[in-house]
Amino acid sequence: MTSGMQQTAAVTTHGSCHCGAVHWEFRGEIPDATICNCTVCRRYGVLWAYAYDGKGISVDDRSGALTAYVCGSQTLAFNFCSRCGNLVSWRALRPSNNGLTRIAVNLRLADPHDVASIRLQRFDGLHSFKDLPPDARTVADVWF
Repeated sequence: MTSGMQQTAAVTTHGSCHCGAVHWEFRGEIPDATICNCTVCRRYGVLWAYAYDGKGISVDDRSGALTAYVCGSQTLAFNFCSRCGNLVSWRALRPSNNGLTRIAVNLRLADPHDVASIRLQRFDGLHSFKDLPPDARTVADVWF
């Protein structure tokens, strides 16, 4: 390594459902956690971290415990553990224009310490379908 260059360790965040049947992994820094007020997200109390399936996020469901709920626009599926009921992720039903499939994992299934400092991004999924102005809150501010 040359002088002035720093090597940084790759960050990986892990989460799992309550019973441990389904695990997820987010590779890289999580820029923010989306807190949404849509009819689904507010009921589940989720905090989403977004990337692409296999490119940033991987979901491990070796036992086949995930079950999907598709509603509304039929563009994405909410994926639950069929054993313990935890909402693990949502996944687009079709690839984006770039050929990759958008996915988000529920940060509430991660170790609280690992995600506490992630900045919240408020999203108005109920009315405008737009990001709201940021405030100073982080994931730690909405744990309780």
